Amino acid sequence: MGMTIAEKILARQSGCDVVRPGDLVVAKIETCILLDTHFNRHAGWRWPKKLHDPDAVALIADHIVMAANPDSAIALKTMRRAARYYGIKRVDDAGMNQGISHQVIADKAYALPGTILVNADSHTLSAGAFNCVARGLGRPELLQVICTGETWYQCAPTVRYELTGELPEGVTAKDAFLYLAARWGSHDNLNLEFGGPAQAGLSLNARRTLSTMCAELSAEFALWEPDDLLLNHVKARTQRPFFPTWPDADAQYVDVRTINLSEMVPYVSGIDTVIHNAVPLQDFHEKIRLDQCVVGSCANGTIDDLTAVAQTLKGRQVAPWVRFFVTPGSQAIYREAAKLGLLATIAEAGALITPAACGACAAQDFGALAPGEVCLTATTRNYKGRMGNSDARIHIASPATVAASAVTGYITHPRDLPATA
Repeated sequence: MGMTIAEKILARQSGCDVVRPGDLVVAKIETCILLDTHFNRHAGWRWPKKLHDPDAVALIADHIVMAANPDSAIALKTMRRAARYYGIKRVDDAGMNQGISHQVIADKAYALPGTILVNADSHTLSAGAFNCVARGLGRPELLQVICTGETWYQCAPTVRYELTGELPEGVTAKDAFLYLAARWGSHDNLNLEFGGPAQAGLSLNARRTLSTMCAELSAEFALWEPDDLLLNHVKARTQRPFFPTWPDADAQYVDVRTINLSEMVPYVSGIDTVIHNAVPLQDFHEKIRLDQCVVGSCANGTIDDLTAVAQTLKGRQVAPWVRFFVTPGSQAIYREAAKLGLLATIAEAGALITPAACGACAAQDFGALAPGEVCLTATTRNYKGRMGNSDARIHIASPATVAASAVTGYITHPRDLPATA
């Protein structure tokens, strides 16, 4: 009986011949990401005298990178001092290489096929798009990792998603995720594995959107099969060894489900959750006036997403009562979008382009909602209070849908926008 991708990677990294669901393993960690928030003086950490392997650690400033208060400034100063003290070379601070941690991981190939990556942030599943076992850990577990180079896992069962067809024009991976969440709901204590003939037609950005959003399903890991697109991306960015890992032909799954991407349409979520709570946009008939729109985050701050926003906004204006925040996922994406003229188009339409940070997704430095306000977002989460106020309402949709809705001021299907001159 063969193994799934997750089982094979856990077996390799723990020195086991076979790993099955329910097995406990102690596995070697290839990369440990520490964020700026780890260095907050209120975090309660006692830092070790030395690290197991400073080259296995990367420091990324993404939650409080703009230092909105003295505590944040102290945390960032402490992070820089820690980098010097421990000899950590991979430091992505404010400047050329900074960005949301999961986007920086993608930009710089920190996630290596066939290995394990850890990070405190719950959307670490994003790195599963790179054939890498990845998930968020708590601070005590991360302290163990930087001291020993290892941590433990209990292997979860896996659900396999076979992707067929091709996304229609104007339909995105975000829509496919909302469909998946609405139909199958929670994947608590389950791994997801993606593959199938449609994978070749999906960009790495689209795959990352799906993997990242699987955190909202309470999944353990969300892994993709390796292919030439992925392997060429990694080879161009790192000399570190990696191990492309495919599932065995006789791998055992809890379920194998098929998603025909050709049948996908734009979706929009209800409020407070995405679990069994999204509908095709064409069936959403409630006229909801919006106060805020957001595109960005680790799930949808890619060049693909900014292109969709710019194409939708070109020749149009954001409704005067709507605040529209657009956040590139990293400085690298910001520079590319600037060269392509995307940022100029977005700004001329009346949207506000923000620094590459978590920002409005959790109202970290900006984007908090007032009581009773409504937001349509292409970020990651919409639980009650996510953007700072439990009396606000948050719906989730694709970047194109959010941009179209920012123009009309109401939740709007992009096809329903009037033509531009």
